[in-house]
Amino acid sequence: MHERIRFIDHHGKRTLLVDLSNCSADEVEETVRGAPDYITIEPPGSVLVLTDFTGASFDRDALRAIKETAVFDKPFVKKSALIGTEDLPASFYDELTSYSRRDLLIFKTREEALDWLASDSVDG
Repeated sequence: MHERIRFIDHHGKRTLLVDLSNCSADEVEETVRGAPDYITIEPPGSVLVLTDFTGASFDRDALRAIKETAVFDKPFVKKSALIGTEDLPASFYDELTSYSRRDLLIFKTREEALDWLASDSVDG
């Protein structure tokens, strides 16, 4: 599953893509649990993260893994963007941002998300 986690370059900014697109709930959980291997080796407050949920499936374990990883990675993340959140349970986004105490902005397209991540703006 780790082929779904990789650094990409956008406008000269290095962004970690966590590609959960079209994953089963088990694949979502496995991939998300692998993200800290990439994030926690970077300097605190430095990582730009784009998570693509397009067409992914979720169960309780996958959702718990997403929440736990968001909390664990928080010290290392500068900005996070999400796309493809339509299939996430309606209340989960609010629960995730509250639980993780992170701003996780949602964008309609990968390009919009990458543009925002590459910008110097840190507020939503």
